[in-house]
Amino acid sequence: MTTVENIDARGAQHCETTALGVLLRHAGLDLSEPMLFGLGAGLSFVYWDAKALPFPFLGGRVKPFELTRNLAARLGLDLVVEETTSARKAWRNVTEQLDAGRPVGLQLDSYHLDYFRHRVHFGGHVVAVYGYDEQRAQLVDTDQQGGAVSTPLTGLALARAARGPMTARNRSFTLTVPDGAPAPDGRIVPAIRACAGAFLNPPIANLGHRGIEKAALRVPKWWARTDDPRRDLTQAARLMERAGTGGALFRNLYRDFLAECARSVDSARLRTGQALYAEAAAGWTEVAELIAAAGESGDGMRLARAGAVLHDLARLEREAMEALSRL
Repeated sequence: MTTVENIDARGAQHCETTALGVLLRHAGLDLSEPMLFGLGAGLSFVYWDAKALPFPFLGGRVKPFELTRNLAARLGLDLVVEETTSARKAWRNVTEQLDAGRPVGLQLDSYHLDYFRHRVHFGGHVVAVYGYDEQRAQLVDTDQQGGAVSTPLTGLALARAARGPMTARNRSFTLTVPDGAPAPDGRIVPAIRACAGAFLNPPIANLGHRGIEKAALRVPKWWARTDDPRRDLTQAARLMERAGTGGALFRNLYRDFLAECARSVDSARLRTGQALYAEAAAGWTEVAELIAAAGESGDGMRLARAGAVLHDLARLEREAMEALSRL
């Protein structure tokens, strides 16, 4: 058995920030999960409806691994990424780092991980690996999935090599904190501005505040998109609240990030943004509850109500981001 020493195997709410926390704590930088999410400009919105999807998807964060790249660039971290189509080389990329005493981040498809309670294909899942033997790997996943867990190497290899939406080619990565890296407190305002700019100026109408407005128009019509409302609507609501989002489609995390920032940045605009995101977080939970209730009760009017709340959320988040963009 090879195990990296001095691992703080705390799980958290979101998969990518859970893995980032493990890697960075081992490197000597301990940041809260909301701070990791916010400094990585992780908040976003996408209304995703494609032919390959059986049902539309509401996403609340940037693309998988973009948060990691953003965080590394903003904090001056040394990010080393390996990708390969060779399963043998992919595992060697991991074991060489573990043998050298460094934990490793992995992007993979959660469907093949045996400890998952709900097995669905999601190619953007991220875990930290900190040990292995001939049969199993030791991982850190979210609290929801058990925190410190282990999984067979055979399943892990399948998860890493999976192809499909949001997957990567056996991606593994390490993070180190070099001497002279900027203090996180000094990078708060640039991170908030970057997130606000992307949200306010999306390249297509499916993203940012425009995407929320689109969702407000489309969600009331979801009844016509499903032959099993109980299955599809309750699943959509569950993904918003409990699929590693921290609740409220990541808005709880961003609300808490802004509240933490307000302790070191004295700004009325920041306080305005934080108050608006606290309101928005409650609104997103209401939307999820209405969608779930529509599926469970067969009452399509709940979807119309969800659409009305989404119209309000598009306005609320636009106002919040306009204030934050002027920090």
